[in-house]
Amino acid sequence: MAAAAAAALSRVADVEIDGGGVFKYVLVRVRAAGGPGKDVVRGHGWAEYHADLYERTAQELAQQGLGCECLGGGRLSHHPEERKIHVYGYSVGFGRADHSVTTEKLKAEYPDYEITWADEGY
Repeated sequence: MAAAAAAALSRVADVEIDGGGVFKYVLVRVRAAGGPGKDVVRGHGWAEYHADLYERTAQELAQQGLGCECLGGGRLSHHPEERKIHVYGYSVGFGRADHSVTTEKLKAEYPDYEITWADEGY
């Protein structure tokens, strides 16, 4: 069972964000039943609320037999033409995500980008 749980976890992308623009994001801890967990970033412009992002993510993960919890949220300003992403802000419902964790995840996914973060701003 542990091997299957680890395999399911390994199929979950660390980062799924829109290709550009300013949008909300959530930092989510994904867990396999009784197994290890990992943190993932989800950010999309279609989401009116951070909860919209979290609920869709939770549904997708549940279909794979995985559970999750929201660690917080914020905003992403993604400028692909400049190869820059700025992480900032907070979620009213979930609180502020640890932007340093989010930044590390984004740096791994976008190694040729300049990625910055700040606790200021909404």
